[in-house]
Amino acid sequence: MTAAAPAGSPAGPSGSAPGDGGGPAPDGSADERLVHRSLPARLMRRPELGAVVGAIALFVFFSLVADSFLRASSLSTVLYFSSTIGIMAVPVALLMIGGEFDLSTGVMVTSSALVSSMFSYQMTANTWVGVGVSLLVTLAIGFFNGFMLTRTKLPSFIITLGTFLMLTGLNLGMTKLISGTVTTKSISDMEGFDSARAVFASTLTLGGVDVQITVVWWLALIVLATWILLRTRAGNWIFAVGGGVDAARAVGVPVGRTKIGLYMGVALAAWISGQHLLFNYDTVQSGEGVGNELIYIAAAVIGGCLLTGGYGSAVGAAVGAFIFGMANKGIVYAQWNPDWFKFFLGAMLLLATLLNAWIRKRAEVTR
Repeated sequence: MTAAAPAGSPAGPSGSAPGDGGGPAPDGSADERLVHRSLPARLMRRPELGAVVGAIALFVFFSLVADSFLRASSLSTVLYFSSTIGIMAVPVALLMIGGEFDLSTGVMVTSSALVSSMFSYQMTANTWVGVGVSLLVTLAIGFFNGFMLTRTKLPSFIITLGTFLMLTGLNLGMTKLISGTVTTKSISDMEGFDSARAVFASTLTLGGVDVQITVVWWLALIVLATWILLRTRAGNWIFAVGGGVDAARAVGVPVGRTKIGLYMGVALAAWISGQHLLFNYDTVQSGEGVGNELIYIAAAVIGGCLLTGGYGSAVGAAVGAFIFGMANKGIVYAQWNPDWFKFFLGAMLLLATLLNAWIRKRAEVTR
């Protein structure tokens, strides 16, 4: 049985957008999906509206205060930084729509890179073997998070905080045990390195502008995640479990499988990010990634995802990541003191959350 998406989600019961049609409601009233709405009213109902407004304002602001911001090379740099956040922010947004968190994402990226590097170097294998082993290990971590959540019924905050601490210790301890230092050995001279680098860390030239391949990965994840949310039964399940686990289970939603799948989706993105980290820099510092999990969550929240679950979009999370990229690089291009970057991001997070809340209230009034 397919569950209807809860109120506030952009998908209807069959994965279609509201307004696509349907019969009368059980109480005899008109089906909400048949109600005609003006374009402004439809836009007000989109979870990413606040992020889009903020992104446009920030783009105009830095275009005015930083002369070099609009250069093609500068925008390419902004896109690259945004993509390194966005690759993780998109699946984190889906997880949050499903009503859960993952505090292990930052160090999971580093774990993925470390496994790939050390397995390739120690086993003297083709680097693609290390990449494959890393994929299996990273997916296993995601499965562990989801399995422990569904079996123990503990909050995801506790489960993933425990995973975060374990991975932080493993990253440092295993790297020092195997390599003797906190940094992995170089694998740049190994077979398969160049082809792996082409997949995960190459640069494309489009219209005379260099674009990192991570931007392509990011866009692909946005399209995939949006299709899943709005056009598949799994998307309905994600909104349903985020809106209310008991209600979702009552109408036949496989709550456990849905949440495990969401955690494994986050793990897949962590694997992609980890391989980019490895093949872009060749070596990996075992202590990297700590704190990045908060940035991924913040990008999703700025993009319109609710901390309570059941509401949000992949596009919004992508816009949130782009806002981070513009802020990070715009401050540099404006020649401001970069020490203020985190303060700027914190203020932006609060303003975006307040704007999103105001837009949601207005959308409820105009329903």
